[in-house]
Amino acid sequence: MTIGEGQTLLHPSEGVARYVGVAPGRLFLQYEGMNPSGSFKDNGMSAAFTHARCVGAERAACASTGNTSASLAIYCSVTRLMKAVIFVGSGKIAYGKLSQALDYGALTVQIDGDFDDAMARVQEVSRELGIYLVNSVNPFRLEGQKTIMYRVLESLGWEVPDWIVVPGGNLGNSSAFGKAFDELRRLGLIARVPRLAVINAAGANTLYELVEKRGLRWNGGDPQESLARDYYGEMDRQQRRASTIASAIEINRPVNLQKCLRALEICAGVVREVSDQEILDAKAQVGAGGLGCEPASAASVAGARRLVSEGVIGRDERVVCILTGHQLKDPTATVGYHTAKQDAGPATFANRPVAVANDLNAIIRAIRDSTT
Repeated sequence: MTIGEGQTLLHPSEGVARYVGVAPGRLFLQYEGMNPSGSFKDNGMSAAFTHARCVGAERAACASTGNTSASLAIYCSVTRLMKAVIFVGSGKIAYGKLSQALDYGALTVQIDGDFDDAMARVQEVSRELGIYLVNSVNPFRLEGQKTIMYRVLESLGWEVPDWIVVPGGNLGNSSAFGKAFDELRRLGLIARVPRLAVINAAGANTLYELVEKRGLRWNGGDPQESLARDYYGEMDRQQRRASTIASAIEINRPVNLQKCLRALEICAGVVREVSDQEILDAKAQVGAGGLGCEPASAASVAGARRLVSEGVIGRDERVVCILTGHQLKDPTATVGYHTAKQDAGPATFANRPVAVANDLNAIIRAIRDSTT
């Protein structure tokens, strides 16, 4: 089942390269916002939706911070083959994404809780009612998401980049990318794998905490699972919820944690966290280059910048940052950044509108002042 997913762009960006700190011609943005629903999710949804039809499913469900719900809803709507049932947390979905689910006719269930709560409930409901689950616990979703890396390699003439930098939420992309490169190397289609950097938002930094601070590793298939259990227990006792402007990665309990650990081992990976301010500044730099992205996407650029400043990524290495979703997924965040009062916070690259009187001379003066 296809609705035109995968026709996306690998875009060299000199402006973002300067911001990140790598040499000209060494930074590329893989822009997944060009997919039909506006995010990378369509790559995996095509595969999962196809399998759902193969097994005769009549309904499909997901928990979502927004992008998965939009993707499932558009496949159901365009094909008219299945009913979409979507679980979202209260107040935890950007209007740009919620509008898609509603417009495409999905049954949207808003529960009192966050994404992690919605994920737990949708799994229970799917088992009870026999509904096909399309979250990234579904292995076909991850198979579809491998194609993002195929397109990156194809665009680069099958020359493997030095780094793939990707936002980390439920960790489906990072898991899929590691699997893709492992398989390609085993098949002899590439001689080496790139290094992988997974970037958490600081307000939803489970992977960073477990890998970089507590030493959790794949360990050849024998991870020390107690590290994750203990950390989740701490979060429960402290009633700690994920909180970040990057709503697409606002997840505390990533369902693909172990698969991501495997990907990090395959690709000699690292994990970093970046603040909301770093994310929004990076997003503004991406937008200034003509590719608007949602906040979670810009975590990859903010993370690359941090890794360059630490000396982990070299100035002359070739870096691909994954932009996971379109700017219009969360226009509220964009407008908020650019219109915030100057004393409200360090919106470093804000392009604030100029307020003038309804007077010709005043308008002319404002234009002249802004261009001098």
